[in-house]
Amino acid sequence: MKITAITERLSVSGQPQAEEITSLGSQGFTTLINLRPDGEESSQPGNKVEAAAAGTAGLAYDFIPVTMPTITLADVRAFQAAVAKASGPVLAHCKGGSRAIALHAIGEVLDGRMKIADLAGFGSAHGYDLTSAEKWLKANSVRKPEVEGFFDPRTWSVQYVVSDPETRKCAIIDPVLDYDEKSGSTSTHSADAILNFIAKKGLTVEWILDTHPHADHFSAATYLKEKTGAPTAIGERVVDVQRLWKDIYNWPEFRADGSQWDRLFAHGDTFKVGSIDAHVMFSPGHTLASITYVIGDAAFVHDTMFMPDSGTARADFPGGDARVLWKSLQDILALPDDTRLFTGHDYQPGGRAPRWESTVAEQKRANAHLVGVSEQAFVELRTARDKTLPMPKLILHALQVNTRGGRLPEPEANGRRYLKIPLDALGGATW
Repeated sequence: MKITAITERLSVSGQPQAEEITSLGSQGFTTLINLRPDGEESSQPGNKVEAAAAGTAGLAYDFIPVTMPTITLADVRAFQAAVAKASGPVLAHCKGGSRAIALHAIGEVLDGRMKIADLAGFGSAHGYDLTSAEKWLKANSVRKPEVEGFFDPRTWSVQYVVSDPETRKCAIIDPVLDYDEKSGSTSTHSADAILNFIAKKGLTVEWILDTHPHADHFSAATYLKEKTGAPTAIGERVVDVQRLWKDIYNWPEFRADGSQWDRLFAHGDTFKVGSIDAHVMFSPGHTLASITYVIGDAAFVHDTMFMPDSGTARADFPGGDARVLWKSLQDILALPDDTRLFTGHDYQPGGRAPRWESTVAEQKRANAHLVGVSEQAFVELRTARDKTLPMPKLILHALQVNTRGGRLPEPEANGRRYLKIPLDALGGATW
């Protein structure tokens, strides 16, 4: 195994075998980053073997499986974060080392420490061809909108800032209001991180958008509206969700008319983010009210479709339907093949770094629940799988906030706010 030093902190190599990994500590390395998806070739040890060998050697280990055609900004940032958090020298490997140096070089250009024109010489000096990194940077420089994802590890949710590079206007999609169910504490830490990013980039918030009333986190839409003055929006069928949960929570006084948002979008409605055209697709199945926002070449598909290695979303919530979900998935896959798809959650299968961006073409080729599957087979697969899943731990907490546009319950006479938990209202208990 040839090891090439790229910086004082980062070295790259081809595929090490397990016995070579166990010797890395004696060579001064503190961290191993594996960039190879499992199954690339039969001779590679694989994620589990590498993780075990790294543990034996006392190395920190990160799994960021990528291929050059499908590298995303999230992958670049995950790679940078893995290197930055390491306590000492890092070895990153793929099959031959080219993906590792490419991720490093892309990050250097994005952060202004290197220019695209410098890539050829930088790669040559280390024995690598960085043409693929140059192509990635040029292709992504002309994409509109710019999309920044913010991953919340507590709920595995992804929040987005979607911006127009020409006008510097942006939309915030599916923001999280932090909630700790053990202590009952709320926080605006995640939402404030988004506001700090927006301020740093000099952006103006034009929209605060939710794709549906979430069952696994609180929405920060109301908080962000208070901070920015931007209008809030959601799909018009939210009124159906409100009526359903109004009954579950026994809220006779609750207004189930969608008036908690500034705009209710219908299927086919259009709007703009800066100068970028956007439209709305009704995408039910996961919930009654789910919508997809298509902004330029980017579609925000919420919990309908996950990354290809994770398949699709469950359809057993109140108002969900697997057959309806199938039809929504087909509508999304009918978008142009190069449409970027951004999902609302990532559950990090195999312990890999979070990922949230794919394309229509990639989903058609590799989605674990869709490739070679008929509608009936999908419905049977989805129904059987959903029967094994417990309800999200925050569903009864979150819906009473999210059906109100992210507003917390009003304080009672003692100044405290209280959540209301209906007993035996949902199935799916796991004893």
